[in-house]
Amino acid sequence: MSLECMSFTLLGGMVLLLALGVEIAPAMGIVAGIGMIFFVHQPMDYFARAAFEIMNSFTFTAIPLFVFMGTIYATTGIVGSLFRGSEKVFGNLPGSLASAMIVANAIFGAISGSSLAAAATFGRICFPEMEKAGYDPKLSLGAIAISGTLSVLIPPSLIMIVYGGWQDVSVARLFAGGIIPGALLTLFFIITVTLIVLRNPRLAPKTSVSFSFKEKLTALNDLFPFIVVITLVLGTIFTGIMTPTESASLGAFLSIVLALIFRKMTYQALKESMLSAVNISAMIAFVLFTARMLGQVFQYIGLTEATAAFMTNLDLNKYAILAVLCALYLVLGCFFDSLSMLVLTLPFVAPIIKALGFDYIWFGVLYIVLAEIGLVTPPFGLNLFVLKGVVPKYEITYIFAGTIPFLIPTLILIVLMVLFPGLVLWLPNLIYAK
Repeated sequence: MSLECMSFTLLGGMVLLLALGVEIAPAMGIVAGIGMIFFVHQPMDYFARAAFEIMNSFTFTAIPLFVFMGTIYATTGIVGSLFRGSEKVFGNLPGSLASAMIVANAIFGAISGSSLAAAATFGRICFPEMEKAGYDPKLSLGAIAISGTLSVLIPPSLIMIVYGGWQDVSVARLFAGGIIPGALLTLFFIITVTLIVLRNPRLAPKTSVSFSFKEKLTALNDLFPFIVVITLVLGTIFTGIMTPTESASLGAFLSIVLALIFRKMTYQALKESMLSAVNISAMIAFVLFTARMLGQVFQYIGLTEATAAFMTNLDLNKYAILAVLCALYLVLGCFFDSLSMLVLTLPFVAPIIKALGFDYIWFGVLYIVLAEIGLVTPPFGLNLFVLKGVVPKYEITYIFAGTIPFLIPTLILIVLMVLFPGLVLWLPNLIYAK
């Protein structure tokens, strides 16, 4: 059978299953099974052997540990002190509560790595406070939804771990590469809030509470425990003392210690955190397994090589081809979550990126910023659905409308990363200079 017929059968079957409402992982597994039997001619027990080989990865064992670490902070509610401390620091800025929430989200991202947990946690903690202060709900919900995406960019990031394990690139270098873009995007979001409120002060009335310089210093008491955890977790990785997996173990242990210190640890919180870690890790493992199987089928029939050859032979320079890929990801992000989109497209995109001469670390961070937009884009933006669950009286379209002003700085960051790759690569090269 020709490459065209096999490709049409597999891709057409994939589209049909997704259109019928089949989840992405089972859809990939079914199509991969058809390809294995009829095109690759492998027995079905190959699936079992391949599943073990794919998931028998020391790198991937960091995933449940980082998930557990983040859910401990979320379920115990101790991240509320992050918001209170940030509020004191940014209390004099226009839209101070929104800015404080963005900074708290960035810090939470450095101890969590889960965008959905961030959106749910700060939706419950911050939105009532912002609503009580008279903030416009659209601004508040938009800021919460978009700042939740910082968790996938600021290390430790689950997507970075998956990308690193999948492409066999250093997870530690990916973590280092995400720090400067993550800090820049946090700053861009704060500037966006400030400009919006300066233009229309009624959207975020100035609070009557003002904080002295001394009170701002005491805010460090609220932030200090989390800064210590971040320093220990990321510091041990960047100095080479621990691998990301070992550091995740340390972070999980410290999250329990911190919850005990704040007297927030309960049996229910521990149970929920452990169940969440198991459920999310199992979901990720299933997606990775089926995607790797499908990728092997595509590679065996020659589709990945044909796609890479077609793209690189276009009469376009490499930045034009990159722009096409970015546009493709922005569209796909409307329909797929960031993990599914990554594993589904990487078998095709990775050879193109290599042929064009782009750095895998740089592209991994760029992909994450592109995927951030998908998290707040209808019809399947997951952060929108999470916030809808937390604040059910507001429709998803209303929440999305609040995120639109924040998409502009995100797109600006993408352009800056393309123009200045050093924004991503400078810190990894500095830390791991030979």
